Amino acid sequence: MLKLRLSRGGSKKRPVYKVVVADSRFPRDGRFIEKVGFFNPLLPKDKKERVGLEAERIKYWLGQGAKPTTRVARILGENDLIPMPAAGNNPNKAVPKKERNKKEEDGAEAPKAPAPEAAPAAEAPKTEAAPAAEAPKTEAAPAEAAPAEEKK
Repeated sequence: MLKLRLSRGGSKKRPVYKVVVADSRFPRDGRFIEKVGFFNPLLPKDKKERVGLEAERIKYWLGQGAKPTTRVARILGENDLIPMPAAGNNPNKAVPKKERNKKEEDGAEAPKAPAPEAAPAAEAPKTEAAPAAEAPKTEAAPAEAAPAEEKK
């Protein structure tokens, strides 16, 4: 699978990143297919030298099925090459347990709305079978009650 991702360069505590197209199986700083830009996080956000991208090549690789990583998608979104990704939608990022529990509670409530639509269809056969099942119970109940009284 092709990825648009950052490859780290620079010296210790002075990172400079290349935006590269690479196979997802290759190491982060290892072999890549093509360099399509750079990113220097040490420069202020308003400097144009902070990010350099080859828009045509990036659009080509996106068309070929390359998926950007979260950080690269944000960089591309800020430069209007793709729609800006929504914050907090990274499925790969670890979520604190408290937030995970809140999401599970919210997620449990969300599916309840579609469930009533399916429930009447499932309940309809039960209501037809229920009166037939109730009739023998009423007849069997006195018979069961009598032997229970004899055992006492």
